[in-house]
Amino acid sequence: MKTDRVNYDKVLKSVPDRISESEILYMLQTKEINWEYLDTIKAYSDLTDETISLWLNISVRSFRSYRQPNLRLKENLKEQVIYLLSLIKHGIDVLGSKDRFNQWLTAKNFLLDGKAPVSFLSTVTGIRFIDDRLTAMEYGDNV
Repeated sequence: MKTDRVNYDKVLKSVPDRISESEILYMLQTKEINWEYLDTIKAYSDLTDETISLWLNISVRSFRSYRQPNLRLKENLKEQVIYLLSLIKHGIDVLGSKDRFNQWLTAKNFLLDGKAPVSFLSTVTGIRFIDDRLTAMEYGDNV
């Protein structure tokens, strides 16, 4: 059986507050990154399986399969999952709530050439770029 909301909070709490290669590498080597982490992305993102699958560069069918307790995630997928969860955690912290973060994530942004932040999340570089935008907002940028 899948986890409840309390476990989603526990999973999110286990990821780094900010994207840090050393913390992510440590987590990859010491934690079992599994279907609960994928479910946590789904629970906190309010986005479709199709959108999350695009972020992870896998098919929707694979995404849904990986959300089953008996399947193991590939190493590169584990890394991207941790990066995304760290971004989600940072975004909720900066914007104050899951709903406000999701609204910001899907809204067109003039600082991103009119693209929504969500359109950058299919690569680690894009995730880091959007995380940098969140950090800039913390220090005075207001978009």
